[in-house]
Amino acid sequence: MSVRFLAVLALVWGAAGSAQSGLPPELEGVGISEQIGRSVDLDLQFTAENGYPAPLRRYFQQSRPVILNLVYYSCPMLCNLLLNGQTAALRQIPGSPGTDFEIVTVSIDPSETFDLARQKRAVYLESYGRPAPGWRFLTDYQGNVKRLAEQVGFRYRYDARTRQYAHAAAIMILTPEGKVARYLYGVQFKPLDLRLALAEAARSKTRFSVDRLLLYCFHYDPQARSYVLFATNFMRAGAALSVLALGAVLYRLWRREARGGPGAGGGVCG
Repeated sequence: MSVRFLAVLALVWGAAGSAQSGLPPELEGVGISEQIGRSVDLDLQFTAENGYPAPLRRYFQQSRPVILNLVYYSCPMLCNLLLNGQTAALRQIPGSPGTDFEIVTVSIDPSETFDLARQKRAVYLESYGRPAPGWRFLTDYQGNVKRLAEQVGFRYRYDARTRQYAHAAAIMILTPEGKVARYLYGVQFKPLDLRLALAEAARSKTRFSVDRLLLYCFHYDPQARSYVLFATNFMRAGAALSVLALGAVLYRLWRREARGGPGAGGGVCG
């Protein structure tokens, strides 16, 4: 079974988190068990791009939501597709890593070095096309990536025959305090989904009032695995906007009449 076929199966079966019956041995145990609301251990240390260990807490100090990627840098296909899809979505939403949110990408392969992580970071920052000081690429330190993966429910396994990792395709959105807030699945992400997931994780700390309005009109549908229009709130928002618009028109008419004074509108003397 080819590595590509394994990757596709991991995407279809693993990301769905469905029952493992009928799966080939290479994919047994692969998937995602959502851990919404669970806190990750921010004291876990990983190797930063400079080669020194750093606690995960370092990337949660700015009161900003965090996108977490669990990938490996020598992955032949699926990880690249996921990071490419994430980068494409990032280009289409307001804000940037290091200003409005953080991104922490961690290799699940303990043999990968910080030099490789640094090279991978350079490639994706160039592709992103904007300054992104808040997008970090880390490698394992003392087996902590396995612990982090367990805490967010990310199950993967190493296939010794192909010397590759079988894993699901998803990104995790965490709150500024390190709690799991949302999972987005696949290798292509809707910009609106990513924007709303970040705003939801940030809650009142989001800088964009428009995002708070969007969250009022959209909610996450677990079955669709996407944010969908919440019709009731949307109609309420529409009614409120209509009342505001009518009020603005009446106010302008009142001001115009007040400026004209008595007898405004005038007449013709005969």
